[in-house]
Amino acid sequence: MKTLLSILLYLFFYITATCQTDCTYPALSKINNYADSVKQNPSIKLVLLKNYIKDIVLDLRYATTNNFMSKKLYKSADAFYGLAATIALTKVQDSLKKINLGLKIFDAYRPYAATCLMWQVVKDDRYAANPKTGSGHNRGIAIDLTLINFITKTEVPMPTSFDNFSDTSHHNFTALPLNVLENRRILTTIMEHFGFKKLDTEWWHFQFITAVKPPVFNISFKHLKKINSYLKQ
Repeated sequence: MKTLLSILLYLFFYITATCQTDCTYPALSKINNYADSVKQNPSIKLVLLKNYIKDIVLDLRYATTNNFMSKKLYKSADAFYGLAATIALTKVQDSLKKINLGLKIFDAYRPYAATCLMWQVVKDDRYAANPKTGSGHNRGIAIDLTLINFITKTEVPMPTSFDNFSDTSHHNFTALPLNVLENRRILTTIMEHFGFKKLDTEWWHFQFITAVKPPVFNISFKHLKKINSYLKQ
């Protein structure tokens, strides 16, 4: 009995310690710290995408239950993104419109707490960011998106659905119809042209290249709205 109890206690403390270790990155969670960071470097400000790209289509999956977690991780369907990355994304959208295409956003800025929740389900850094280092989403420089027909607003065929954690979602997977390969090529080429880097294992994920990474943020969308109003977004 004592041996069994010892094993159970060991497992309990091991699992608890592991969870705590996973989510101990010093993320900025206070709005005063966020405001100070933005004043020092305005390019990292987390802005509403809709305020900069009026015709962008949003389908924020983590504000719904239509995601791999099958539950809402965000209380709001607002899409915030870093200012410098947002300006680059406006150029992507403007270029796509010339060929009757546009962008649909699945996810942009993601509070650090949500990254911790995701890691508990998918502990595979090919498809989920390890909270030990924080993610590009937490910094407002990573984005998940796809192409749409700009006129009909319907998605164009891509290798997989969003958050499909399989080899088919990898950029080097080529056993696909020619039109799908071409759509992936168009998206990748134009994103890279305007300063984004692809993630090899997720065709939908890109990260804006910056000389210095912004801090990891754990600010809620609600608080971002308030503080950005104060900072005169």
